[in-house]
Amino acid sequence: MSNPNKPESQPTPENNESFEDILAQYEQTHSHKGQSGSRQIEATVVAISADSVFLDIGYKTEGILPLAPFQNAGETVKVGDKISVSIKGRDPQGYYQLSRLKVELPKDWSALENAFKEKTPILGTVTAVIKGGLSVDVGVRAFMPSSRSGERDAAAMENLVGQQIRCRVIKLDVTEEDVVVDRRIVIEDEQRANKDRRYAEIEEGAILSGTVRSLADYGAFIDLGGVDALLHVSDLSWSQVNKPADILSPGQQVEVKVLKIDPEKHRISVGLKQLQPHPWDAVPDKYKVGEKVQGTVTRIADFGAFVELEPGIEGLIHLSEMSWSKKVKKADDAIKPGETVEAVILGVNPGERRISLGLKQALGDPWAQAAQKFPAGTIVEGPVTNITKFGAFVQLAEGIEGMVHVSEISAEKRIEHPQDVLKPGQIVKAQVLALDLEKRQLRLSMKQLIPTGLDEYIAEHKIGDVVTGRLIEESGEQARVELGQGILATCRISLAAAAKDEPKTSAKVDMSSLSAMLSAKWKGGPAPSTAKPESPRAGQIRSFRIVKLDATAKTIGLELA
Repeated sequence: MSNPNKPESQPTPENNESFEDILAQYEQTHSHKGQSGSRQIEATVVAISADSVFLDIGYKTEGILPLAPFQNAGETVKVGDKISVSIKGRDPQGYYQLSRLKVELPKDWSALENAFKEKTPILGTVTAVIKGGLSVDVGVRAFMPSSRSGERDAAAMENLVGQQIRCRVIKLDVTEEDVVVDRRIVIEDEQRANKDRRYAEIEEGAILSGTVRSLADYGAFIDLGGVDALLHVSDLSWSQVNKPADILSPGQQVEVKVLKIDPEKHRISVGLKQLQPHPWDAVPDKYKVGEKVQGTVTRIADFGAFVELEPGIEGLIHLSEMSWSKKVKKADDAIKPGETVEAVILGVNPGERRISLGLKQALGDPWAQAAQKFPAGTIVEGPVTNITKFGAFVQLAEGIEGMVHVSEISAEKRIEHPQDVLKPGQIVKAQVLALDLEKRQLRLSMKQLIPTGLDEYIAEHKIGDVVTGRLIEESGEQARVELGQGILATCRISLAAAAKDEPKTSAKVDMSSLSAMLSAKWKGGPAPSTAKPESPRAGQIRSFRIVKLDATAKTIGLELA
């Protein structure tokens, strides 16, 4: 047995080389033209090794067949046997690879011409890998360029040797016996026809099994058996999905629902979450107004923040429901995406799939105990939080502010602009004047804590004291009385007092007055004065009796003495 020579490496064909040149080179490098490819060669067994049979095929180098197929078929092979073979190619050691495959395709040029003209597929058998492509037996030897084989690498092309394929004649020269075939175009036509058929079979609403072919940021492409469908990221899960790779991987088998088909563009949209129960179906029974819930902040908007309570269920915390104590202008000033928060359900609207949440309510309403903590007269202290043209707001506790009106800032002088004497952050003391729980308002006064002449007057007197004052205004049964500089009181002029000061003429005798006069006369005392007293009027200086002193409200009540 002669030692085989390894085939010399072939130069890569330049782009300007024609298929004819390549075929010519192939013919030149192989002796016995017409005895390879589709032609059967009668070879003689010259040696047998542990796994191979070596045959003389009339070439300089022997051919080789695997021994296993003989053994599997129960055939006995020995040196000198004659075997019909065809050449597939050459192995790395330089031996010709042989095949016992018998190809019986007639050399019918008229059939090839008709197939070329009609562009109809024909059958062929790949016989060898040659420079630039493959040798294919279609009744005559044809050339198939690598780029038209339908395979992407050399290993896959090697696997085609000995296989029967469907291809199309793309060049035919009967005179030169030059035939070029294309397998890739047939594969593409078949795939296209398969897609058209598959598109026609698929219906909206159908539930199909598929394979994840590839992933993108916006979704996944699913192979539904020859056609691709898009599974958008928003249809992966009822919960928020940042990227498809978080829950899918290429090659994964999934079951999806067909959502939409576009026949013109051959586009199919599918969904994964649609095969799961919609979480909102259970919301009315699961979430009640007033209950506390816990969730994760998923996203921030201009008007608030969305909180995921469970996959597919989000609630909105509006800016106005984030804090009792301050006006939140941006949601991320109070909470951040990814943060776990506790909130109170303020409203549930299953029809619009909306849940309103309150962040501040989970902390407790600070106004609930305001009446007990800040009754009228309470002295409070806190920082100035805001100044307006009509007054200043003072924080008394978390979520509770009181308002000092401009008129209640100072008792010594008239304040026109609160910012002239106060500034934000300044700590001030004030007295609670009134509390309105319904309106959540507290009226404060700073000037009430500054001692005045009225405070001193009230401290120095008691109810029942008779004092002197000047009537400065009289209106019906009420009069204003000046008891000193800046000290004003209210006097009630009763009907009895008016009758005492200005008796009315009556036909009926006043027996009490008469008795007093007689008694006085009987005792020898002076007779009661019969001079008519003056009626109360503005400008009079008269005696008054104190009937009311209120240090908190800073009021004094009088009556005529």
